Amino acid sequence: MTPIQAAHTVIETITQMAAEQKPLMLRVVPEKGATFWTHYPKGDARDKNCKSRWYYHVHAAGSRDEDEHGHFHLFMHRDQLPKGLEPKVWPPQGEDAKAHVTHLIGLSIDTNGIPRSWFAVNRFVTNEFLYPADVMIEHLPDFNVDHTKQDNLVNRFVTAMVALYRDEIAELLRERDTRQAELVAEHGEKGYEKASGVEVLAQIPIDLDEKIGSLELA
Repeated sequence: MTPIQAAHTVIETITQMAAEQKPLMLRVVPEKGATFWTHYPKGDARDKNCKSRWYYHVHAAGSRDEDEHGHFHLFMHRDQLPKGLEPKVWPPQGEDAKAHVTHLIGLSIDTNGIPRSWFAVNRFVTNEFLYPADVMIEHLPDFNVDHTKQDNLVNRFVTAMVALYRDEIAELLRERDTRQAELVAEHGEKGYEKASGVEVLAQIPIDLDEKIGSLELA
């Protein structure tokens, strides 16, 4: 998907959500509201074709920005990477880890259901198999969650957002690795873990109007 195609899909899905008067978060969490920290959907939304996945959750008040409703965590499965490629850092459980995924990026959503920022996290946050930024950047085009069992507009919106912001995500992943290296220099291998005291390694705001306006849409 090209950036132009992605922009059209983002516009289409957001417009359709508005027309149906059902914002993004109500397509993901129960109408009665989200339980803090719970993954929605249970077991994650998994693409049946390529195994990319997402889940959405809401942090408790005081542990999130005031204008954030919740955020997506987006993942690729290890099967989407070259066979035999060793991760830079393994989960403590090794091959017995529950989910064989690598975290791609986080997508923060505001209280109106509009994307507000991208962010990259420390390895322990999602207990991922951590691969270097260059590996993840090379395989960014392979991320696709169009075919999960969840709301079709949400699936397509998430896939398109990654395609639209591929350059920015690449830069965030590089910043993530730089910050991670600083933590490892300070804390040793604990730099990848909760003991480092750092969860978010890099973050940039999203201005959809500005981003789409920078493209020459046909």
